[in-house]
Amino acid sequence: MHKAALQEAHLFRKQIVEGLASQAPAGKGFLPLSQNTIARRKFTRGGGATPTKALIYRGDLRNSITVQEKGKGDEIFVGVLRQAKTKDGKSMVNIAEINEFGSKVIHITMTPKMRRFLFAMFRKAKLIGHGDPRVSTGVISFRIPPRPFFRPVFEKLSPGAGKRFWSRVMREVMA
Repeated sequence: MHKAALQEAHLFRKQIVEGLASQAPAGKGFLPLSQNTIARRKFTRGGGATPTKALIYRGDLRNSITVQEKGKGDEIFVGVLRQAKTKDGKSMVNIAEINEFGSKVIHITMTPKMRRFLFAMFRKAKLIGHGDPRVSTGVISFRIPPRPFFRPVFEKLSPGAGKRFWSRVMREVMA
């Protein structure tokens, strides 16, 4: 029974990871990246191909999705552990939550350095012209759209989980 439960958990994890790679977990496609996000990626990448897929720019999120046994092995967790961190030391569980459900509007006050960076980035991406007069409030406002990658997989696989589980148990018993 334990082996069958682990196999089921790994099936869920596999589907989540494949959904990130295909940009359509359980067949439900992600919203495309914004023009500004693609411009930032091109500007900070330096060269080579620009990653245009949502949620897998560096692979931190994809690599943090895990299967872990809890307690005496009678409970199995599929998801992002609280202690998981990015290469920069940020909490992966918070990043996963924001991407799964989206965010409220976020306001960031620009520093002069940020203003120069954004101007250079937009100019290189040809989103603005050289010396383009733009009035700025000095505040950037944006919202991260929801890109659910756990829920669609759980909604798709959960109804048949019991049948798959008992089928695996029966195969082990008959072997």
